[in-house]
Amino acid sequence: MAEHPHALLVRKGYEAFSSGDMDTLRSMMTSDASHHVPGSHPLSGDFKGIDTILGYYGRLMEQTGGTFRVELRTVLVDGRGHAVSLHHATARRGDKTMDEDGGIVFRIVGDKITDLDECVEHIDVSDEFWS
Repeated sequence: MAEHPHALLVRKGYEAFSSGDMDTLRSMMTSDASHHVPGSHPLSGDFKGIDTILGYYGRLMEQTGGTFRVELRTVLVDGRGHAVSLHHATARRGDKTMDEDGGIVFRIVGDKITDLDECVEHIDVSDEFWS
């Protein structure tokens, strides 16, 4: 059975992110897309617009010396423009280590991502890592 196009889009996005292919990520999102990052740390908040989102991704790499990694575990779809990814993230930042599960709720219109709502396993652990 063929995988749903929205699941394929999310998988392609994870592959592009993991390889640092910002051009592919740019082509997958609307220009006014939003990425919402939970928590109360310096990298949390709402990132509006493709340039701002890609800048946020760059900051993830800068803050972790390039060690930030996500391993996609699965993608769930509803066939109505929503997809949910579940992943495992790891990173190092100074003497701090991240090793936790998370996910993103995607809103997809046509063949473009318009909204990403990030979720983390332990918000207090995430806040401590990024603070």
